[in-house]
Amino acid sequence: AMAAERALAMATCTAPVNIAVIKYWGKRDTDLILPINSSLSVTLHQDQLKTTTTAAASRDFTEDRLWLNGKEEDVGHPRVQACLREVRRLARKRRGGGEDTAALSLSYKIHIASENNFPTAAGLASSAAGYACLVSALARLYGVEEELSEVARRGSGSACRSMFGGFVQWQRGERPDGTDSLALQVAPETHWPELRVLVLVVSGEKKPVGSTAGMQTSVETSPLLKHRAEVVVPERLAQMMRHIRERDFEGFGQLAMRDSNQFHATCLDTFPPIFYLTDLSRHIIALAHRYNAHHGHTKVAYTFDAGPNAVIFALADTVAEFVEVVRRSFPPATNGDQFVQGLPVGSATLSQELVAAVVTEPLPGAVQYILHTKPGPGPQLVDDPSQHLLGADGLP
Repeated sequence: AMAAERALAMATCTAPVNIAVIKYWGKRDTDLILPINSSLSVTLHQDQLKTTTTAAASRDFTEDRLWLNGKEEDVGHPRVQACLREVRRLARKRRGGGEDTAALSLSYKIHIASENNFPTAAGLASSAAGYACLVSALARLYGVEEELSEVARRGSGSACRSMFGGFVQWQRGERPDGTDSLALQVAPETHWPELRVLVLVVSGEKKPVGSTAGMQTSVETSPLLKHRAEVVVPERLAQMMRHIRERDFEGFGQLAMRDSNQFHATCLDTFPPIFYLTDLSRHIIALAHRYNAHHGHTKVAYTFDAGPNAVIFALADTVAEFVEVVRRSFPPATNGDQFVQGLPVGSATLSQELVAAVVTEPLPGAVQYILHTKPGPGPQLVDDPSQHLLGADGLP
């Protein structure tokens, strides 16, 4: 009965961003967030990109409250409420309906504080990390350990994939109630130690059309999207899982680029059309193809989500040279020393042939910075009390 006496129960977790290599676009049920196709992603390392969330419950709290990056937000958001409701339902189920006196009272109001170590809505999948983190912290607070990817899915579809590290599949599922639409780990982050990820941040702007609205317009108007979901994705998913299992970068990279291009083609096929790629995105695509052509095989692979930032996959031995190619193609305006962030990048000398074949007209200042990272683990519990985002009073 110790827990019952505590004035304040608190739990803090961190959760990762994930980047889809077989894209999710389109829901068949907008309320339960059930997708029209399965998808597959790579979870990125939390040393570079993560959300931290603290959830606290107390009999003294008078209302549920939520702070994002230090600013109070509306806790009544339907998706936040769906996650709260689901975790509390699992807690109730776990207790067999009876109120366990040692367990945290489910009637207590809750305070939640969440922070990203990267810009929100900059096309860096902040909602995926955010909802995965929220669900992890709530589950910890209420002592729930069930299938949590299904709960995270109710916050943001892609969030279910952030519940695992490494390489993750979100299974479309068949059931109308969504109980089989969940995430599964295809391989852990240790499976492919040489794989690296470069995020080319071209803008921290909010996207022109939010993913939620955009994908439903696509479902309603794009015949290409229907063909993609029914015919193309099932085959690609099986191929991609094989490339990952075999650590076949050539196959993995080519398929990631093709799937990204098809996703953006479905956006263009949406009516009215949606443009997430910019002229700069297209410059980066062309650069990647020139670089691969020069080397005679796939050394770098791009993928773009619903925004202009490029995510580039490469093996570790390619990173230094390609970063130098990007630096020559998009010379940093002012932040030369801050241009590459994250994991260290060695220096590289470029041959004259490579420069002549690959680097065309430089566009100064077009890429704000490059973030160097790699695949990483799923959500983590933070044990150190000094890392809590809420104080003993339950406030940030």
